Amino acid sequence: MHISRTQFYGASTLDGFLSTNDDRIDWLLQFGDVTSSYAGFIAQVGAMAMGASTYEWLIRNHVRPHSPERQPWPYAQPTWVFTHRTLPRIQGANIRFVEGDVRPVHAAMLQRAAGKNIWIVGGGDLVGQFWDLGLLDDLIVQITPVTIGAGKPLLPRTIDSPPLQLVSVQQYGPFAELRYEVQKSL
Repeated sequence: MHISRTQFYGASTLDGFLSTNDDRIDWLLQFGDVTSSYAGFIAQVGAMAMGASTYEWLIRNHVRPHSPERQPWPYAQPTWVFTHRTLPRIQGANIRFVEGDVRPVHAAMLQRAAGKNIWIVGGGDLVGQFWDLGLLDDLIVQITPVTIGAGKPLLPRTIDSPPLQLVSVQQYGPFAELRYEVQKSL
């Protein structure tokens, strides 16, 4: 039986940022659809966690509920959105709004994932919270060949001992995908 892994999967600039400080990712979108490992990755995901900024970005840029170009929520997996604010709900989406300690939410996500993996979407401080509690297993990062000089960092934590273990490197068009396994402290 497959053992669930809690994974960050996403893109970062070469200088380590997920987005600009105002949550723009134009630097990534300029590449359009690039062949990647996403199809294989998402097929193994049974539950998702994301922060409010990622959720709001998806509503503004994908779902667009008040637009003629409205799109459905892009994920079938149950999604936990971590927020301290009241956010709009998306009709037909399997979304739970939560706040506080990630441990009980992670336990619920593992149960719902039923042996599949948990995807931490977006990154930043939410990934850091899972890291802080020893719940993060993998970082899968597509390094984009651009720098933006400042923005929201990939993982605002110090991880140096034990260091991450590089598992694989794969090229997808202009991107280098780095897969790291989190080494658990003894």
